[in-house]
Amino acid sequence: MILWLVIDGKSRRVELPASFDASVGGTVECVVDGRVVVVDACVLQPGVMSLVMDGRQYRCVLDGDAVVIGGARYGVEVEDPRSLQGRRGSGVGAAGPRAVKAPMPGRVVRVLVVIGEDVTEQQGVVVIEAMKMQNELKSPKAGRVVRVAVVVGDTVGSGDVLVVVE
Repeated sequence: MILWLVIDGKSRRVELPASFDASVGGTVECVVDGRVVVVDACVLQPGVMSLVMDGRQYRCVLDGDAVVIGGARYGVEVEDPRSLQGRRGSGVGAAGPRAVKAPMPGRVVRVLVVIGEDVTEQQGVVVIEAMKMQNELKSPKAGRVVRVAVVVGDTVGSGDVLVVVE
């Protein structure tokens, strides 16, 4: 099973074996952003898990749309890539902030906008190089750039937020 988790604005690709049941827990080998991670998960009570990774123990508490680990709170959202919303890449109407996400892993070769800049719908905002091809990613709407999350030379994963337009 493949999950896309957005943790504090950063998208992570998580692959779990189909046989893994989070409500039961146990030791599982998963892949996070292409890196193999072995996790020993134990459900302590509903919404509370103990995770052991690389010899370190983490107590994770679900709190609404966030998870609390060691006193630090992280916003978490699960994206379902199978949904119609995920296939369209938008997920929301024209109102509100809209993210420009990397469609595949690659390297940022040009950033065409700065924070505060007004953009038009379909204006180029970032160019990434993937599989020896350059792809210009465009603004999903007219508005103002409120976040630029990358710089030239950054390596990005599929689904990573690059720019946010409001």
